[in-house]
Amino acid sequence: MSIVAEQLALVRGGARVLDGISAALAPGEITAIVGPNGAGKSSLLLALAGLIAPLSGQVTLDGAPLATLDPVSRAKAIGYLPQGADIAWDVAVETLVALGRMPHRDDRRGPVNAALAALSLETLRHRPVSTLSGGERARVLLARVLAGEPRWILADEPLAALDLAHQLALCGHLRDCASAGAGVVIVLHDLALAMNHADRVLVLDRGTMAADGPPQTALSSQVIKQVWGVDGQWLGQPGQNALVTLTQG
Repeated sequence: MSIVAEQLALVRGGARVLDGISAALAPGEITAIVGPNGAGKSSLLLALAGLIAPLSGQVTLDGAPLATLDPVSRAKAIGYLPQGADIAWDVAVETLVALGRMPHRDDRRGPVNAALAALSLETLRHRPVSTLSGGERARVLLARVLAGEPRWILADEPLAALDLAHQLALCGHLRDCASAGAGVVIVLHDLALAMNHADRVLVLDRGTMAADGPPQTALSSQVIKQVWGVDGQWLGQPGQNALVTLTQG
């Protein structure tokens, strides 16, 4: 089941934030969306999730336009995690994660327990969410998405509030999801995380696609200079690369 964006254009607040974006995303892969602030990363993710309507172009899921799918079918197929999501009710962690089953209208505990375990939340399951740290909240919100067992996981900056150990653990779990056949699309600011953990990288620049391909190509020194205005060099081995910046253009 593929997600395809076809010539997406989007205007928000009177400004064009996406301009002719096309990409065919494959299940079984981790795709990272990167770019400078204001490049259109979050807007593209919202469009891929079917949560905002483009000015022109369309997004299809397995050939069917997202706009034609009913909300329940879309929610079963696509799990979306916004950046900095608020939690409206001070419920227990387990209760919040179980809300991920709402599209399925069931009370299966297996997927909920699996999501708690995947994000190392078992010991917190009975804690009120108001007592959690920012990083713990981020993991709980992602666990809610995973509990829904979506075929696509779309997450906006899911690693931003996590410490290094939990970042690596989450990257490992997203890799497991992709290996099991799910499609994973994440917005990232950390280019090293994209280089080391993504199969494919989309680089946005002022609403246009500046690069699209394997990390080694899409995040080359030339692209980084062009898009971010920074001279940089990758050091280390594949999967363990570090970006050293030299000068600011």
